[in-house]
Amino acid sequence: MGTLKRGLMVGFQTTWTLGKIIFPITLIITILGYTPVLEWVAQWLAPVMRWIGLPGEAAIPLILGNVLNLYAAIGAILTMELTVKEVFILAVMLSFSHNLFVESAVAAKVGIRMSVVLAVRLGLAFFSAWVIHLFWQGGSEIAQYGFVSSSKEAEVSGWLAIAWKGIESATLGIAQLALIVIPLMIFIQIMKDLNWLKVFSKWMSPFTKMLGIRENTSTTLASGLIFGLAFGAGVMIQAVKEDGVKKKDLYLVFIFLVACHAVIEDTLIFIPLGIPVWPLLLIRLVVAIVLTVVIAYIWNRYEKKQKQQVTGKEAVHEN
Repeated sequence: MGTLKRGLMVGFQTTWTLGKIIFPITLIITILGYTPVLEWVAQWLAPVMRWIGLPGEAAIPLILGNVLNLYAAIGAILTMELTVKEVFILAVMLSFSHNLFVESAVAAKVGIRMSVVLAVRLGLAFFSAWVIHLFWQGGSEIAQYGFVSSSKEAEVSGWLAIAWKGIESATLGIAQLALIVIPLMIFIQIMKDLNWLKVFSKWMSPFTKMLGIRENTSTTLASGLIFGLAFGAGVMIQAVKEDGVKKKDLYLVFIFLVACHAVIEDTLIFIPLGIPVWPLLLIRLVVAIVLTVVIAYIWNRYEKKQKQQVTGKEAVHEN
């Protein structure tokens, strides 16, 4: 009962915290949708967004997601009429690149260069969007956002009616997110209380070996996968201190995590957008694994070459 109570409290607290972000943003974006402002932004960014198969207005959730968080981005998406393909492209981009300021600061605190984090996340976001736009020919139907209608009602007129429309969309959007966030926080609390994180770390040892990373990084990797870069910061920083993780392994872990972290939460919160979430999860996992393995291979080859050069110089010096 104590675990359930703590999980519920954290769930409601998280929902309240997120609601304070998503409610005003959804309200403001909805109201702006009845003004020329978003059309101006869309026209200005249309050439860039067209390159990745998105309308100009789709820049709004991308900016909000990267400056704030995924919940703010979803709040903006809920107010737009987009196709399934467009929403999926946005979801993939945002899953790779979101909450840049907070999460990049966390990485820097652990010892990772912020430029590396930004380059990997933004690079993956735009490259993946371009690939999906190029190769996926489906998804042309208008996305359905569950409780929230994706289309504007033509009969809405007057500032009071528009404001009420925004309040309605924001409230329903928060209600949907609460249905996901509260059970998720209960589950995370159970994991904490039962000490499942350490067990999960042991299970991940073969996986870390495949990635070319030492076994002592498994706690850091597990905490990032489950809690995310921001929420799991304390666990990760402590693990780095206690486990004596080397710089190379730390970089490889974070390269993996910037591509794929908080896999439960970051996948489930996209469900209200009406897109297939399993492909979203698989894309993140596959990209993270391939990227980390390739970089580990290149790094190992470079270290081996450096050692050979040093050994050669020492041999010449001895002769």
